Amino acid sequence: MRKLYVVGIGPGEYDMMTGRAIRALESAEVIVGYQVYTALVEQHFPDKEFVTTPMRQEVERCRMAIDMAAQGRKVAMISSGDAGIYGMAGLMYEVLEEKGLSDCIELEIVAGVTAANAGAAYLGAPLMHDFALISLSDLMTPWEVIARRLQACAQADMGIVLYNPSSHKRRDYLQRACDILLEILSPERICGCVENIDREGTLTQVCTLGELRQMQVNMFTTVYIGNSQTRRIGNKMVTPRGYQVGTKDAGNRDTK
Repeated sequence: MRKLYVVGIGPGEYDMMTGRAIRALESAEVIVGYQVYTALVEQHFPDKEFVTTPMRQEVERCRMAIDMAAQGRKVAMISSGDAGIYGMAGLMYEVLEEKGLSDCIELEIVAGVTAANAGAAYLGAPLMHDFALISLSDLMTPWEVIARRLQACAQADMGIVLYNPSSHKRRDYLQRACDILLEILSPERICGCVENIDREGTLTQVCTLGELRQMQVNMFTTVYIGNSQTRRIGNKMVTPRGYQVGTKDAGNRDTK
């Protein structure tokens, strides 16, 4: 049976790739991916053939990779972060099934470091308790569904990580998300954001939900909304796990 790798390359820097991801790409003849992501790894694998497509050609990208693997070539499809979190892993399984090749080509999904984890390390320790990942992009999910998920997480007092908070066509989506959260949460809720995680020009900021509402971020920013216990320690964002350290009233009781 032929094998096709689907590899999470992490947030950007080569040293954030896992050893397994590096070995998978070293073993491949062809590396397939979105052109922004292939640019992150080309210099480290100069002897490989790279096949790229623009954004919004994900299905075609999968078909190309599967066709090359079916011809006997060693192929690796790459995703930024983790391929199984808003990446290409699920789509690859669907396209493989569509082409009737599930019994002929084995997919090996190689985990990567997703932006939520990498960005959290820059902010401090914001994800020490239950949290949810929500993408604000409505290309695949209706905004009404996104809004209900934001409300549910806020009502459950969960930490929230927001992917795709803004783009050229969605400049106000973070503000709209904050407005939904502010119906339930205090404007003093501790939040944070990290731009260009593990790439050139990484920027971090810890702020309140009210301050976040006024910020303009880009699509390469990951946003963190703390729970009711999240607080600042120095210039870091920290969500206590629940261990008894110091005073019991250390957290911010800021749910309306």
